[in-house]
Amino acid sequence: MRDSRTVRIFITGLVQGIGFRPFIYNLAGRFGIRGYVRNGANAVEVLAGGTGNALDEFIRNIETSPPPLARIDSIRHEEAGEAPGAGFQILQSEDTTDEVTDVSPDIAVCDYCLADMKTQPHRIDYPLINCTLCGPRFSIIRSVPYDRLRTTMAPFAMCETCAGEYTDPADRRFHAQPVACNDCGPKYSLYGPVKTVEGNERVVAETARLIGDGAVVAVKGTGGFHFACNPFSDVALQRLRTGKRRDGKPFALMFRDIETLRNYAEVNDEEEKLLHSTIRPVVLLAAGGTESLLPDVNNRLSTVGAMLPYMPFHHLLFEKTALPAIVMTSGNISEEPIVIDNETARSTFAGIADAVVIYNREIHNRVDDSVCAVFDGSVQILRRSRGFAPSPIPLNVPVDGIAAAGAELKNCFALGKGSKAILSQHIGDLKNSETMDFYREAFERLCTLFRVQPRLIAHDLHPDYLSTAFARETGLPMAGVQHHHAHIAACCAENGISGKVIGVALDGTGYGTDGAVWGGEFLLSDFSGFDRVTHIRYTGMPGGDRAAVEPWRMAASWLFECDGNDLSHYRDEFFPSIPEEHFNLIGAALEKNINTPRTSSAGRLFDAVAALCGLCDEMSFEAEAAMRLEAQCGNPLAETPYKWNSSDKIDLRETIQSIVADRRRGVDIGTISTRFHATIIDVIVTTCRSIRNNSGCGKVVLSGGCFQNRCIFEGTVRMLQENTFTVFTHHQIPCNDGGVALGQLVVAAVSGR
Repeated sequence: MRDSRTVRIFITGLVQGIGFRPFIYNLAGRFGIRGYVRNGANAVEVLAGGTGNALDEFIRNIETSPPPLARIDSIRHEEAGEAPGAGFQILQSEDTTDEVTDVSPDIAVCDYCLADMKTQPHRIDYPLINCTLCGPRFSIIRSVPYDRLRTTMAPFAMCETCAGEYTDPADRRFHAQPVACNDCGPKYSLYGPVKTVEGNERVVAETARLIGDGAVVAVKGTGGFHFACNPFSDVALQRLRTGKRRDGKPFALMFRDIETLRNYAEVNDEEEKLLHSTIRPVVLLAAGGTESLLPDVNNRLSTVGAMLPYMPFHHLLFEKTALPAIVMTSGNISEEPIVIDNETARSTFAGIADAVVIYNREIHNRVDDSVCAVFDGSVQILRRSRGFAPSPIPLNVPVDGIAAAGAELKNCFALGKGSKAILSQHIGDLKNSETMDFYREAFERLCTLFRVQPRLIAHDLHPDYLSTAFARETGLPMAGVQHHHAHIAACCAENGISGKVIGVALDGTGYGTDGAVWGGEFLLSDFSGFDRVTHIRYTGMPGGDRAAVEPWRMAASWLFECDGNDLSHYRDEFFPSIPEEHFNLIGAALEKNINTPRTSSAGRLFDAVAALCGLCDEMSFEAEAAMRLEAQCGNPLAETPYKWNSSDKIDLRETIQSIVADRRRGVDIGTISTRFHATIIDVIVTTCRSIRNNSGCGKVVLSGGCFQNRCIFEGTVRMLQENTFTVFTHHQIPCNDGGVALGQLVVAAVSGR
């Protein structure tokens, strides 16, 4: 047997807030190791003394059998001169470095805690139960190392029972920082139309009764408030739409369980796994089943945004109601940030909600629900927030000290720490002072939490974006990054690839280097720069930004590009709901080139086709036209594409003319939509083949919001692979503008600006 020795071990990664120190403590007992474990700002530190064989096995088990929620990025050890002492201890955390370890996202309540809610006397039906395997993390943390005094649980002194669990190595709540119970933990209150209800059990029962009776209730969640109501009540749904100023965007539904959900939507194995994950995001599913939803829930779209309960309160709520599902939509006024403060909720939601349900623990970091979908077996993140943020993205590029302001829509900013990108939670569309206040607050808090002192800030080229204005506000040196270059760079960064790629960036809008609105781009790109090889032929956007919410304007523009003649005869055929005077004004604007900025946007092309098909003249929420067009699409790979040509950029005028002809012949909308989707796939694959022939590059990167379209994504990936391309897509960040900040970060780092 080898002699006893002592080593100091440093473990980095997601190793705080997930029961790692108790794991080390118990592992030390198993192998007879003496010493201690403690959290540092940048790592978990272990002093371990024991015989050589036992010590080797101890270290090996740290690497091979960590707690289920842990992620070890690195583990190193060195000989230590310090004597380990007798036994093994968990010491108070140290904070002696500017380096930081990862911060755990918020985690859905675990099955063990749900069982404890029915068996532990002090936690019977406690609606904020948690342990080392679950519960709030990022939403309550103020600073690192992760200890109770650095969270919003600091004001709640543990009772004798909870303190005993917290210090018992054999207990699952050993060093669980948010540990609490009915006797010592945060408590719920309900402020109703007539009375205030106190007491956790009574609040749950009254909330269930109100929702069942058709009331709208604002309910405090993990990272912010939700509006909850009965999805089977037309009156409740309409009241919520009116109060929230949300005309047509679908509502997310929380279903009782997966079996109930299957009655309303199709759920495959990968979707079920995602729904049951610790993240518990909203998952976009194909509507279908034996039961139907009211049209006002999803506005007659073919998808359902569904999630399962993730807080103990949610599980208790379903115990008290017979409803199979409850609307759980973000607790905010349209285009404003989700509300997190109790008093703000009570004042802001007066007149919208019939009651407000709060608990008296502060939310420090605002985190909305994440939204995902599963395309061809792979998870696609559409909104990255609760359950994901602030988990970093590991990079092959050093980005330390660089910040990235992100885009204007679906904003998320990024901070560089070493060779990791720390992406913020979903911020939203930067359209008002409230969202900008949230942006600034989140930026400051993440810089503090991760001890980032930015020395350079990257930003979008658009001079009028509020994110660009924020970059100027910082006073830091600035690095402008073209929007679509950032899209492609982001996808390359998260996939760990470098060198030249064929970048296909299709979205609604992005400021181009020529001042035009780009959005249908084919780039030959790497982190240091790009060549714009080709793009969708420019068309006018009559009325500028107004064309992005009134698709009939883009349809008129494409019709004008096709023949350039008087457009008035198209109005009665395709746009009877548009006043003749308005339509004629747009025709005149196109003819005289007045307020018609040029665009190559694929998103605006989808809008035009949706309008020509009679699916959407004016949008009540972003991307509605494209979503309605996609809902009509069958299998595009089984359909013949429309004709198009590439003699002068990517010219789709013949496609539009064929769609007009099909409409006049009475061809059904489903066939037209499917052929159009087939055309876009054909455009992508044919253009990529041409670029490969000229450049020798066989790697294709797909990014931009248009790849949220399942038909386009799955069809394009399959056809590119059949044409022997290596295809890279997003999996850790959104393909939409929520991922742009990552691209800005790496481009600025590599460019050295």
